Amino acid sequence: MTTDRPIPGSAHDAPRPHEQTPARPRRGWRRLATLALAAAPLAFASPAAAAPGDANCTPDAVACVAVLVLDADNNRIPDVRATISGDGFSVDVVTSADAVTSVEAPGPGEYTVTLDPATLPADKQLPAGAPSSATVTGQVGSTARAAFRVGEGAQAPEQTATPSDTTTSATGDNAGGSGADESVGQTPEGDASTRDLTLGQVWQQVGSGLRFGLLLALASIGLNLVFGTTGLSNFAHGEQVTLGAAVAFLAIHSWGLAVWIALPVTLVLCGATGWLQDAAIWRPLRKRGTPVMQAMIVTIGLSIALQFLIQMLIGGRSLRVISGNPQPVHLAGITLSRSSWISMAIAAVCIAGIAWWLTRTRIGRATRAVSDNPALAAATGINPNTIIRVVWVMATTFAGLSGILVAISFGSFNWSLGLQLLLLMFAAVTLGGLGTAFGALVGSILIGLVVELSNLVIPSDLRYASALVILILVLLVRPQGILGRRERIG
Repeated sequence: MTTDRPIPGSAHDAPRPHEQTPARPRRGWRRLATLALAAAPLAFASPAAAAPGDANCTPDAVACVAVLVLDADNNRIPDVRATISGDGFSVDVVTSADAVTSVEAPGPGEYTVTLDPATLPADKQLPAGAPSSATVTGQVGSTARAAFRVGEGAQAPEQTATPSDTTTSATGDNAGGSGADESVGQTPEGDASTRDLTLGQVWQQVGSGLRFGLLLALASIGLNLVFGTTGLSNFAHGEQVTLGAAVAFLAIHSWGLAVWIALPVTLVLCGATGWLQDAAIWRPLRKRGTPVMQAMIVTIGLSIALQFLIQMLIGGRSLRVISGNPQPVHLAGITLSRSSWISMAIAAVCIAGIAWWLTRTRIGRATRAVSDNPALAAATGINPNTIIRVVWVMATTFAGLSGILVAISFGSFNWSLGLQLLLLMFAAVTLGGLGTAFGALVGSILIGLVVELSNLVIPSDLRYASALVILILVLLVRPQGILGRRERIG
């Protein structure tokens, strides 16, 4: 009789020592899958309504609404007041000659942009009969722009489309934002069946998928290392991702630290939370011989507690770790923001460092030994408790780094960031192989590609559901994952 338990290295059936976690359940992956599927509704739960953002919204993970007031020569008209309303909120904005004025909307929906004609220059009035308001459709990942032509010779904007935003003229026609700033690395939202796919769009989404996969891998590797050494599936790991972004935001904007100081401080604090959790919660539970299933329930309670704590720290709105508009960088036919390319490079270096640490260092090899068989590792002089403590610190540190890079790359974050990524992390580690760090990397890259490429053929709101489909198929077809191994029991 065989079952699937993906643990790196050879398998041994020696019992755990007294102070270690009891023998890992034979069907632990099935329990993990059950809890992951149960958590799926939480992963897709709508976050709390966000307050409108500042006047230079970046549409990476939010819906933006912009106002353009242009003359006949496409010059922006400054100091014109407008009101953006809809979906239960209303905000007043003032146009600028230097940049497109945009705000973060609470979510997808219809929004009405109304100009105040009294604030228009005397020689730049609306044409006779032209409406002073326009309705636009806000969508996550794009900027809906309401364009108004004023002055002598003003006409409706030309009918051109840009891949990352939607512009509506005062007459209600869809048009491209001529003369407007372009957002970076985005694809059009809406009904995927109405779009004509091109090779360029697919290649662009491949780049976005690699970005998402690398950032997801930073968090997933820590989740898998914890499972490999303790047998515990940590449902609070998503909140460690959010905590990294939240602490970085507070360090920069509340504590007044420079970016190059704030980020290392954030990582140290995130690592300290891992040390504290193991010292205060997980090691005492291991000493008591607490079964893994009960420990999983503790992680769910810890996850809920951390969610409320993070909301108390940063509130319910979307925030930016680093302010400023993204600078587009074109590389190998892919257009992403400069911060995205830098984040991808940092993630790749860190993942390579983890691989070197696991395979070339004494502590890394000890970690693999403990993951394979704690009792045998203890017999060779390795202290499993020390290794597990190191793993917890590493896992929370890299989860915090992942949260920082995700917030910077995608422009903003909110309290539910980790909750939304949790199911994707479980899908990634299940696909790659539970308990294997390299499996988490492979699974995360594949999940990132599938999530971004699926945006080309299904509505954007359903793209994360593709990860759940993959999770189910993997459990049915190859439960041990891509790099997992079968183990004989009984």
